[in-house]
Amino acid sequence: MNNAEETGLLDNLKEKYLGHISQFDYVDTRSYMNAIENTLPQFSPLFEKYKGELDWRLLAAVAYQESHWNPDATSPTGVRGIMMLTKNTAQHMKISDRTDPEQSIKAGSEYLHWLISQLPESIEKEERIWFALVAYNIGLGHLIDARRLTQNLGGNPDNWLNVKKNLPLLAEKRYYSQLKYGYARGYEAYQYVENIRRYMNSIVNYHRVQENQTTNDNANNESAVKNLEEIKENKD
Repeated sequence: MNNAEETGLLDNLKEKYLGHISQFDYVDTRSYMNAIENTLPQFSPLFEKYKGELDWRLLAAVAYQESHWNPDATSPTGVRGIMMLTKNTAQHMKISDRTDPEQSIKAGSEYLHWLISQLPESIEKEERIWFALVAYNIGLGHLIDARRLTQNLGGNPDNWLNVKKNLPLLAEKRYYSQLKYGYARGYEAYQYVENIRRYMNSIVNYHRVQENQTTNDNANNESAVKNLEEIKENKD
């Protein structure tokens, strides 16, 4: 393997395992951990129910990025609900009330699955969700443009690391003027995916800590019971 191939492989490995890691600021960390403890339990059964082929924790992370798990969230552009769906998306997914958490989560998951189904098979399975999330954020057309631009610049349009580096270029006139779907806030889409990966990782780690704590508590309880039984036997 030559140096260029080694560098490319290392870059892809770093992207796979470390690409989403960045520092939360203190306020964001505290508010997010509070939300995981106090708000997520209200909705986690719905995320699990409608996860489909996705990890439910990823679906939850998308919802946090979109609305901070607020079913009544509304943006100035008119998107609404815990998954922040547009009217067109709601109609496409056949739901009547975007502020109903169950309808919104079901539709958001189905829409993500639909976006994944629109991607070429040449994109690796484990990377398809990141491409789909870009489309969820800025539209499928702009994702197509980003992949085409990546190819025009000599990159691999099926490689997430290559494509994400070029997303910010969708806001530069010298690039978007040559693309079919025009201007897009590509950097926001880039940050959108990074945030979701970060939020998902935090949920996974939180539940891992909780499970370990439960295991330790059970072990401590068993040990305490055993000690009490030994004390009783000694008295007898």
